[in-house]
Amino acid sequence: MKFSCEKYLLQNAITTASRASAGKSPIPALEGLLIDAGHSVKITGYDLKKGIYTSFPANITEPGSVVLGARLFGEIIRSLPDGEVLISSDSKNMTLISCGKAEFSIMGSDSADYPELPTVEGLSSISLPQSKVKKMINETIFAVSDNESRPVYTGSLFEIEDNTLTMVSVDGYRLALRRESIEKCDVSKTSFIVPGSSLSDLEKICTDIDDPMTVSLGAKHISFSIGDTVLVSRRLEGEFLDYRKSVPSDFKVKLKAQRTSLQKVVDRVSLIIDDKIKNPLRCNFGMDNVSMTCVTPLGKAEDVCQIEGDGEGIEIGFNNRYLLDILKAAPADNIYVCLNNGSSPCVILPEGEDDSFKYMILPVRLKSGE
Repeated sequence: MKFSCEKYLLQNAITTASRASAGKSPIPALEGLLIDAGHSVKITGYDLKKGIYTSFPANITEPGSVVLGARLFGEIIRSLPDGEVLISSDSKNMTLISCGKAEFSIMGSDSADYPELPTVEGLSSISLPQSKVKKMINETIFAVSDNESRPVYTGSLFEIEDNTLTMVSVDGYRLALRRESIEKCDVSKTSFIVPGSSLSDLEKICTDIDDPMTVSLGAKHISFSIGDTVLVSRRLEGEFLDYRKSVPSDFKVKLKAQRTSLQKVVDRVSLIIDDKIKNPLRCNFGMDNVSMTCVTPLGKAEDVCQIEGDGEGIEIGFNNRYLLDILKAAPADNIYVCLNNGSSPCVILPEGEDDSFKYMILPVRLKSGE
């Protein structure tokens, strides 16, 4: 194998594919990247759960392939001066990397040892705007569960119906829902669950432009194609929470709040809470304001945020981090804080008739003196 290319093209491809390479694996090849030079150069990372491959143009004089350690290969390319990089490997997989006067020789391994990525049968195909998907992932992924005892909740539900994409994440303490209309959709109705780790990588691969990504659904796997990059992931199987029945729709109290103002107050009162101190944030909703208090071994913090409406004196406790995640993610300047009592869920909704997001957080039981 022998080819040359611009450093930035190679470095970008390595960074993208390395997201799927295994940190440690009983299969040594999975700790590396498969470099395949044919019509173009394709670089693949795969950890048996998800795979990413991306292609870029290069001057290929000898087609071939080799597997190189992802960490070392990436560090070498990052350290090289800007310019054209020459890469060649011999029959024993010794690989020469050079750029300017810098030169490295590293031992690779046989590409035949690299496991094949699963093929996605393509039972159906969907075209989605990548900028919308990127934004929706960012605003829901915080609520994906990390509890492996319930694998179905370690991913997000994608639901497509009537040219509308709904994305839902739930972890047992909170729920995050985002909804966006799609101008063009190849299917009328479908749903699937994507692992959170794959979504995290997908968010980084997506750009902020409206170019489409192609989603191919297979029986056990799913692929996302974005330009010259493809992410292949297993699908999560199981019964996902019926979010329509789980989120309350009628509320005793509905208060209008300025999102960033509320966030700043929660941030301030949270300063005396750390990872070892789990004391809840005590919120008392009164007439046109909410007072927040927290008492920990470090001291006591209090603050007040102006809101619109009568909270009827409802007192409710929250995990500060869970509440902050929602306030940071909600894509609106003004929100409604919806309550029934101090022991039922709090629901955050957009102002007006907009139904683009819905966040739910379960309360924390308050004890006397907290």
